[in-house]
Order: sequence, then C-alpha cells, then structure tokens
Amino acid sequence: MNSFHYAFKVKDIASTIEFYGTILGCSLGRQTETWVDFNFFGHQLSAHISKSLPELDYCGLVDGVKVPIPHFGCILQKEEFDFVKQQLENHSIDFIVKPQVRYENLKGEQQTMFVLDYSNNPIEFKSFKNDHEIF
Repeated sequence: MNSFHYAFKVKDIASTIEFYGTILGCSLGRQTETWVDFNFFGHQLSAHISKSLPELDYCGLVDGVKVPIPHFGCILQKEEFDFVKQQLENHSIDFIVKPQVRYENLKGEQQTMFVLDYSNNPIEFKSFKNDHEIF
C-alpha cells in the first residue's frame, strides 16, 4: 500500500510533538522551527505553524452522529485502535465522538472515535471488523 501525505496547520511545535509523539506514539521525522513531520501509522504528517487555524464545522452526519468536516485520521487494526484509545484515555484527552461501533451487523461495521489535537484539528481513528469492507 502507498503512504499518504497530509500537511496541516497547528498553533505550535511543542504541543504538536506532545500530542502526536508522546500521546499517539508517532515517531518524529524532520523538523524546523516552523514545521514538523511524523510517521502517522505509516503515513507522513507535516504540521506547519499558522496563526490562522480553521474553525470546526460539524456538518457531517454519519450513522446518526454529527462529525466535524474536514477531518483526517487513520484506519487501524483492532489492537492498534485499542492501544490508541488507551493512550488517549491515559492522557485525559476528551473524545468529541466517544469510541463506538458504527454500522453494527452491517457491511462496513467499524469501531470509530474522534478527538481534537492540541491545535483543534479533528482526528478520526477507525478499525473495521472486516478489512475488505473498507471501501
């Protein structure tokens, strides 16, 4: 599988390293005073400092739950999903969508959860019951 690259805005480097590196366990890549890269579960995230962070818009409705759009995230294996959930709980990160099962007993059944990083970027983590039903 090919890796995905995503560049996004953050308020500062220190809190970004704390969230993605310490809490999520993403390894740190290259960095300067204004941006930092992470290995986000095999994908490249590039966090860039900005004074103009976007406002949240909960315009998405998925399986009856309002979700912020845009958001980014990662599809994980169940063990990884459980690890990330535990890390978030251990660090007292509030869930904007609590861990739950979506589409239970239907095609595409998945565990999902949403959090905000320290710059208010919404992130979704998913784990599908059957990987062949991702799309």
